[in-house]
Amino acid sequence: MTIRRSVFLAIVFSFLILQLSSNAFANKAAVAIQAPASAAKGSEITIRVTVTHNANNFLHYTEWVSVMVDNQEVARWKYTGGNRPDGEVFTKEVKYTLNGDAEIRVEASCNLHGSEGPATAKVLVTQ
Repeated sequence: MTIRRSVFLAIVFSFLILQLSSNAFANKAAVAIQAPASAAKGSEITIRVTVTHNANNFLHYTEWVSVMVDNQEVARWKYTGGNRPDGEVFTKEVKYTLNGDAEIRVEASCNLHGSEGPATAKVLVTQ
């Protein structure tokens, strides 16, 4: 019986060590934006957000991603330990109708380490 218990404890200990070592390579969530530099007024543009965050697991993950245009939130994705992003690098897209020059601000946050800060882009209206 003590052999089984020792094996069980060794397995649990190994699992915890693997989880903690993956967090050693963890970082803050970072974002990059892809959007057109200009577009016609009234046209629909696609804002593509690429999020990078190492070691997404049930203890440590990207908690949220937010897209704001002219200080108005137009998209937000929330994650939990049981509903995490698909990978360490993932992409989200938002469609937005351009009514004038626009400033886009995107940010993501890790549940433990926070954010590397927002990324911004400007889209100018062409005539």
